Amino acid sequence: MTKQQANWSPYDNNGGTCVAIAGADYCVIAADTRMSTGYNILTRDYSKIIKLADKCVLASSGFQADVRALQKVLAARHLTYQHQHNKQMSCPAMGQLLSNTLYYKRFFPYYAFNVLGGLDSEGKGCVFTYDAVGSYERVGYSSQGSGATLIMPFLDNQLKSPSPLLLPAKDAVTPLSESEAIDLVKTCFASATERDIYTGDKLEMLILNADGVRREEMDLRRD
Repeated sequence: MTKQQANWSPYDNNGGTCVAIAGADYCVIAADTRMSTGYNILTRDYSKIIKLADKCVLASSGFQADVRALQKVLAARHLTYQHQHNKQMSCPAMGQLLSNTLYYKRFFPYYAFNVLGGLDSEGKGCVFTYDAVGSYERVGYSSQGSGATLIMPFLDNQLKSPSPLLLPAKDAVTPLSESEAIDLVKTCFASATERDIYTGDKLEMLILNADGVRREEMDLRRD
């Protein structure tokens, strides 16, 4: 008699891809709107981006129930910070808060892969990329999610400065103009949707600069 074993996991992966690019005076954060599980599309119009502060935006891929729980914790802690300090948290400070929050849950992690983007106190674009337990780094560009393995090599090819000494970049911003960065993000997603079944339907972009935050959309493949 064959013994059957039931496997259950508290996690699911709802797919989707996030990308962020930082420039000298702007930051572009983008994600697709498809949410799926396995081969089933649950919804074609699900936003993976949330505005945490006036100059700080979070895009998350992974298990969206954990993402929502994480967003609620960050919103509550930011509200406490505003009451205590009478000001909003800066993007680098929010980056550290997100790292601490993820690390606090390291023994039962949030199954969320995050990219945090915004403007620092000097008005310069900043992007922070994370693993599931809070290790993070300030970078000029990043991608997370099911299409990241397709998008990151392309971004490296377009944006990484060749260095024979493999020295770290002096500044974590890209040399692109704002319009060039937006076009590059659109190209990334148009390409990723051709190969990744978990990315598609619609592209949502938030662009942060000195004038504030604006939102742009682009249709992607729906199959």
